[in-house]
Amino acid sequence: MEEVSAAADSLLSGACVLFTLAMFSTGLSDLRRMRLSRSVDSVQFLPFLTTHVNNLSWLSYGALKGDWTLISVNAVGAALQTLFMVTYVYYVPRKGPALLQTAALLGVLLIGYCYFHLLVPDRDVRLRQLGLFCSFFTISMYLSPMADLAKIIQTQSTKCLSYPLTLATLLASSAWTLYGLRLDDLYITVPNAPGVVTSVVRLWLFGRYPSTQDRAYRPLQA
Repeated sequence: MEEVSAAADSLLSGACVLFTLAMFSTGLSDLRRMRLSRSVDSVQFLPFLTTHVNNLSWLSYGALKGDWTLISVNAVGAALQTLFMVTYVYYVPRKGPALLQTAALLGVLLIGYCYFHLLVPDRDVRLRQLGLFCSFFTISMYLSPMADLAKIIQTQSTKCLSYPLTLATLLASSAWTLYGLRLDDLYITVPNAPGVVTSVVRLWLFGRYPSTQDRAYRPLQA
């Protein structure tokens, strides 16, 4: 039974890594478009930035907990977001806003590091508070695409959504929800459950309001 349980854990961990990296890889289309056109076109910088914060937050949580599944997937995610951000800054004509947002990110990360490592010396308390922050941020990111719900219903078109990203998000959030349940870690389970629900809603919208156009990169983590 122990061998079966270990095999199931490895399979679930692998599914989390595979599906999450697939979700992150949807940003490669934006990277390719920027490099081919040598411009940012309609690519937005903020999704790269917020996903980067999410990756670094979960990376810190995984490192503190000693969870190599969280560490590996978010380390790769953070590296990809860094590549996307650098490429965007390189091609955008007005670099000021992007650099200002990046500086604000670094400031927030520095403040967070000082708070958790200097003002919260107890490891268990630090783990709980960091887990709460990660959970809140991830829930916010999963719910953000639903802001387009009124627009989709009004226009009866889902061109503002990405079908590949929606499918990848459903698989990733489902895997992470099961992973959290397996570890009995509510900080992983709770924030990823909304990802399952919102992805199902978006898939229903694709069926209800089909679109012939592809769009939107809004990468998320779990």
